[in-house]
Amino acid sequence: MTDSEIVDPERRSADVVSVAFRRQPVTPATAHPEPPTQKQVSFDRRELQTILNLYGRRVAEGEWRDYAIGFSPQKAVFAIFRRASETPLYTIEKNPALARRQGAYSVVSADGFVLKRGHDLERVLAVLDKKLKLVVT
Repeated sequence: MTDSEIVDPERRSADVVSVAFRRQPVTPATAHPEPPTQKQVSFDRRELQTILNLYGRRVAEGEWRDYAIGFSPQKAVFAIFRRASETPLYTIEKNPALARRQGAYSVVSADGFVLKRGHDLERVLAVLDKKLKLVVT
């Protein structure tokens, strides 16, 4: 060892302690690493307004009481419930992978049957609208 490498033992332990407990600067990248970004399918404002208009009418009639919205990279789902503790009565799905073939929008019943599928959301939601019937007595 040379003279420049010889360090007072008390000073050396203080340097080691200060180095051991020295904080690293926190940067956003090291604080919360973000997962790789995947585009999620979602309803745009116009689509959500159309769905919520139908939902609001049916809530006013007392038929529906709760809803849930889910987004994933494959599809967006708007689930409609009679009660919050039950399974959904209907799910309104937007699946862009089917947009060119069968249509991006579909209404699925609680049994899993597709009630209507198409390219236009309003026409697909028409299956859930009540139709007036003429009663002749």
